[in-house]
Amino acid sequence: MKKNHRIALEVKEQIIKRIKEEGVSVQTAAKDHGVSERAVYGWLSGSVKGMPTLGELVRLRRQNEELLKLVGELTLKMSETQKKS
Repeated sequence: MKKNHRIALEVKEQIIKRIKEEGVSVQTAAKDHGVSERAVYGWLSGSVKGMPTLGELVRLRRQNEELLKLVGELTLKMSETQKKS
């Protein structure tokens, strides 16, 4: 028979924080707090809604680098044009 336990919101947040910020594995965090790994994975999936996927993050970083490069090139061109004037 399955037991249902309510875990305090503060505990859930602490577990998620340990995993995300401290790099603790889900297995370790679950064991340390006496909860199932499945529960922790559920909390993690609920806490990342709206966050970009890894692929989206890579694409955004690449776009950011390209934009910074373009801004630098335009700044140099504008600087050269002002010197000529």
